[in-house]
Amino acid sequence: MQVNLKVIAGPYKSRIFSFAQHDSFLIGRNPEAHLCLPDDRYFSRNHCLLEMNPPHSFLRDLGSTNGTFVNGQRVRDAYLNNGDRIQCGETILVVEVTTRDLSETTQDSGLPTRPVLVMVECLNCGRREQAQASAPDEHLTFLCEDCRIELKRSPQAIPGYDMVKLLGRGGMGTVMLGREQRTGRAVAIKTLLPEFAVSDKAMRRFMREIDVAAALKHKNIVEFIDRGTHNGVVYLVTEFIDGADACKLAESQGGRLTYEDGISIIAQALDALSFAHAQGYIHRDFKDQNILVAGQSPNLLAKLTDFGLAKSFTHSGMSGVTMAGEMAGTLAYMPPEQLRNFRDVRPQSDIYAVGMTAYSLLTGSLALDLSKNSSVNDTIRAIFEQPPVPLRQRAPHIPQPVCEIIDRALAKDPAQRWQTAGAMRNALLHSI
Repeated sequence: MQVNLKVIAGPYKSRIFSFAQHDSFLIGRNPEAHLCLPDDRYFSRNHCLLEMNPPHSFLRDLGSTNGTFVNGQRVRDAYLNNGDRIQCGETILVVEVTTRDLSETTQDSGLPTRPVLVMVECLNCGRREQAQASAPDEHLTFLCEDCRIELKRSPQAIPGYDMVKLLGRGGMGTVMLGREQRTGRAVAIKTLLPEFAVSDKAMRRFMREIDVAAALKHKNIVEFIDRGTHNGVVYLVTEFIDGADACKLAESQGGRLTYEDGISIIAQALDALSFAHAQGYIHRDFKDQNILVAGQSPNLLAKLTDFGLAKSFTHSGMSGVTMAGEMAGTLAYMPPEQLRNFRDVRPQSDIYAVGMTAYSLLTGSLALDLSKNSSVNDTIRAIFEQPPVPLRQRAPHIPQPVCEIIDRALAKDPAQRWQTAGAMRNALLHSI
């Protein structure tokens, strides 16, 4: 499917912006905005941000002075539907949802058509609801909201594995300690719960992307074992790391790690990133919760997990839009370019997230002047406009050379950051 934004009034009248995959769209006076209106006094520098993940789309006003309006009503945020009108100043855009995907069109494709409403059945309880589909006969995998809530609270058994205990919950689903019935070994089982009806084509694409990530074999990357679907639930099986993630480890030590342990963990994670980047793979969701740590200080073993999982889950349509969900914590680690364009992310974007993670682990604070409970709007504005607080200011006990290395990773301009994970790792190891 595809979402079009048609400009029907204002300086860009008659222009059409089309989205066939997950992407973002920034409107404002910022020269880097996708719809830039530098001379319109009604616009703020970063006015509003739209997230497109066809057929879903979501708008978030970024604290603009004169407001963003949907169908005549001023909004802070809003899900967008076919036919909705977005107005900022004198500019008006109309949302159009079609079944036409520009990445697959041919000369014989014909005119775009609207999605059709079909009845889908929850694979867990059998409840029937309406959902959007590209064609009346399209097969969709669907879990109702009540079953998603229940499956988060009490995950179902996966064939071939015994469920031992719950390890954690997140925006996509749960992580369980399991036991492989054939071998008896301990494993981690991540269950992913689609928030929307998902087509077979999108599910196959998601599985292919997971298989690519599974090919990454490195001592500092969690080993992938198995994946599949069962009663509408997607599951991923990996090696079990007997320890805690870096965030919980820091919390257990009063909110921050010792300088030695923090640098050791970050250096190992950078080694994993260096390997993955060399294979053409970018993490896209690097944060302390995605670094699993085993062993005892000073002999800690750090392993990265969830390579590309958040991106693949979102692109498949399983999460719909992310700015409306449980992403504020992850959002604070994102560089500006990843918010402006979810698709075009490079290794330097991971470097920025490494800087954010290192800063948090060593200080117990975010590098931006935010609390961990700040709103999504405040966080987005800070990412675009606020310079990071120098690490030395919050952690005077850390050597100046190390502070400079981490501060460099947090540059707003990707060209000013470390250009490779290996270069940043080498700089850290030679500074201590």
